[in-house]
Amino acid sequence: MTKIRYKYSIRDIPGWFCQTKPEITPAKIPYGILNLIRIIPAEECMKFNKTISLFALSLLTLTSCNSKKQTVRDVSPERLKEVVVYTYDSFAAEWGSGPELTKKFEAKTGYKLTLIDCGDSIQAFNRAVLEKEAPQADVIIGIDNNLAPQARKSGILERYEPKDASSIIDANLFKELGNDKLLTPFDYSHFALIYDTQSSVPAPKSLEELANPIYKKKIILMDPRTSTPGLGFLAWTVSVFGNGYADYWKQLQPNILSMTSGWSEGWGMFLNGEAPLVISYTTSPAYNVEYEDNDRFVALIFNEGHVQQVEGYGLLKGALNPEGAKAFMDYLISEEAQSILPLTQWMYPVNKNVKLPDSYKKAAPIPEKTLITDTEATEKAVESIQSLFAQ
Repeated sequence: MTKIRYKYSIRDIPGWFCQTKPEITPAKIPYGILNLIRIIPAEECMKFNKTISLFALSLLTLTSCNSKKQTVRDVSPERLKEVVVYTYDSFAAEWGSGPELTKKFEAKTGYKLTLIDCGDSIQAFNRAVLEKEAPQADVIIGIDNNLAPQARKSGILERYEPKDASSIIDANLFKELGNDKLLTPFDYSHFALIYDTQSSVPAPKSLEELANPIYKKKIILMDPRTSTPGLGFLAWTVSVFGNGYADYWKQLQPNILSMTSGWSEGWGMFLNGEAPLVISYTTSPAYNVEYEDNDRFVALIFNEGHVQQVEGYGLLKGALNPEGAKAFMDYLISEEAQSILPLTQWMYPVNKNVKLPDSYKKAAPIPEKTLITDTEATEKAVESIQSLFAQ
């Protein structure tokens, strides 16, 4: 059986640790303990062996031994002037949307905005779940349509609809996230394979062709347990192949060079020329056209259709600064904020009034067919794929 190369790195974030094999699965943590782990080689983890057991026990205590209602907490005047947001790496990065949004939001409202990079969206979600009884953040960004059912079940979200949301955002985008005011869309795009046209292998024309042996070690994916693009690709295969998705993944496995923990790492490998194919978004190549005048990378459109990702954000239940959180949520869908997204987030803005740059017209194709995702089947598929790669 071909082994998949996983690429992970330790991040200095409370609540993360490493181990070589998961042995516990707290019921309140979606997809199990692996969502909380950045896996590194076993020899590097040995020095942590003495502390892992105690730390794992503390995690279980956090998730299962607290009382059901949140403790009333004192909030300092300084904290009431700050809005803390859990988000993912590409949003918070210096080249992402975060820095400019922070500057403009702070100037507009007087609040201090603190973005916490939790890795990928699933990792941000798991951190919020662990802190459910005493949340440290006010808002969480990046809960997409595949993750939304788990977020809803977790009970970490408070209902709030940002000002003017229903008039400036397409109703179908709300439906993708449950249409219950727990999550508000802020951007969207379709998942697609991005292809390097300078590659020696031809571009595949379907997901089925992607399993052809000519693509051995030519594909970079993301781990569906820790990455929303990884989960999106898995959902795509479930939508196309139905109950036959597991057989498809067995055929695909030899062709996967690496499964990274998040999008940024996988995209970086692709740009470095480590493989000619990577899972990303139809909008991703617009970056190269916009800033490099380079059409080398293209989004492949398959006739069987594509699944769409709608990214949402929500107010955390028990937030220390709910009023500041609501101010930020109102701002994020404003025309000023949404105008930042196309050339930093590289996704479509949800605000209907925002004009798209020309690079989107040139390099961001829109699939003719959008597939419906089965979130329940995808959740089960995560466990199945985990078992496949563990063999």
